[in-house]
Amino acid sequence: MEPQVRKIVRHVEELREENGRVLERPHRIALVAAILKNPFGIDGYVQDLVTLADELGEAVGELVGPECVALLDDEVEVFGKVALVGVGGETEHGSAIIHNLRFGNVFRKAAAGTELLPAAEKVGLMGAAIDVPLKHKLDAKTRSHHQTFTFRIEDAPRPDEIVIGCVAGNQGRPLARLATFGSEAPVSVA
Repeated sequence: MEPQVRKIVRHVEELREENGRVLERPHRIALVAAILKNPFGIDGYVQDLVTLADELGEAVGELVGPECVALLDDEVEVFGKVALVGVGGETEHGSAIIHNLRFGNVFRKAAAGTELLPAAEKVGLMGAAIDVPLKHKLDAKTRSHHQTFTFRIEDAPRPDEIVIGCVAGNQGRPLARLATFGSEAPVSVA
């Protein structure tokens, strides 16, 4: 099954200066999002979300995952995923798609990552903002790379749509002064 796509959004931000300091290299964040017709409909409760999500997962992942990595035009260090469901649907509709390995593995492979993709999902009105958590692609505990990217699309999601997106960045937070990748002390758990 192929997703019904109304629109693809591509966005890149490049931060060159933070807190009055010029960065050694630009901090880049890329987003690719697909605005899809909600495949689960808006006519009422659907018990089996997994079967349809399995059918769509890889195709939706191919729409946004590799494209996001290509748009970043740099090595991916951080990544995350997002689902913003129109008010006719429910959060579980977006979760079914993005928390499906057939979706996530496409992006993880393109980004050469090994960690689980951090995610955000919610129901929202057209133009609603959503915060996407980003973590290091190889070690989610690397504090210097924990960050959030916020975006919104003015005409999405319509009540019968879902915005599905992948976000990738080329480094941790600008001017990070917490432990960086590879320098974390082991954490003991009681």
